[in-house]
Amino acid sequence: MELSIVIPSHSRPDLLTLCLASVRDCAPPGTEVIVVDDGSRDAAVSHAAGAFAGVKVVRRPRAGGFCVAANAGIAAASGTVIELLNDDAEVTTGWADAALRWFADPRLSAVAPLVLQNDPARRGRGLPPLIDTAGDEYDMGGFARKRGHGTTWDASGERPTGSPQAPHPVWGASACAAFYRADALRAAGGFPEDFGAYFEDVDLSFRLRRGGGEIVFEPGSVVWHRVSGSYGRRPSRRTLERQSCNEERVFWRNVRGRELARHLPRHAAVLAGKALRRWQEGALLPWFLGRVRAAVTAVS
Repeated sequence: MELSIVIPSHSRPDLLTLCLASVRDCAPPGTEVIVVDDGSRDAAVSHAAGAFAGVKVVRRPRAGGFCVAANAGIAAASGTVIELLNDDAEVTTGWADAALRWFADPRLSAVAPLVLQNDPARRGRGLPPLIDTAGDEYDMGGFARKRGHGTTWDASGERPTGSPQAPHPVWGASACAAFYRADALRAAGGFPEDFGAYFEDVDLSFRLRRGGGEIVFEPGSVVWHRVSGSYGRRPSRRTLERQSCNEERVFWRNVRGRELARHLPRHAAVLAGKALRRWQEGALLPWFLGRVRAAVTAVS
């Protein structure tokens, strides 16, 4: 099983260096590593990647966002399995082997690794890590959620079937570290470039599943993720608007026919609940504008 790792990066050569060091130390022999420099200033990402022997750099002249950069890396990849890896993630020993073994099953399209929150302060206090995601779930009312998010990972505890501690079929995989069968990924059309970033992996999971693919969570494949590395502790209004827009677009692009009629009442209730929550958080306006943008996009 040949593995290609695609790492889109725009402006964080420091985090990219940590990511690449972990890949260098832990990747199976023969792994293809591709860094997509998404228009970084002064080619800083390209220079950082160039410090690592054997890393292939795809340089884009201007930033296009995560989806555009990811698709550029996918196009350049030669492996039968492609892992999308965030530049603020770090892999661990055996993470790839644990995931790759699942692809012996031809029905499988993707593997969701165990993604743990890389919180230096928490680790410094000797506290067990928190789970960022153990695979994705999707509520047909129109929202996605991360399995096990914010719960404590017990490395020595029992793992009952279906818990975030055990291998288990899941609805989707987070693109911060997901493994994809290359043929299935390309047949599904890759990532939706007009999304830019956020919820693009949820949309992709819908298409993989429509193509008959299955997705599984593998807890033995462990990745550390600096969960606030992408937009900080407090996302900007622009980020909140894009997140809201893309979340709504996922629903209208993928919930169809009888399913749409069946789930519309729940979707209306979800929107009302989200509006109330965003108002309480002081973020109602960007949330609302994002939903309007989604509606306009759907009509045009």
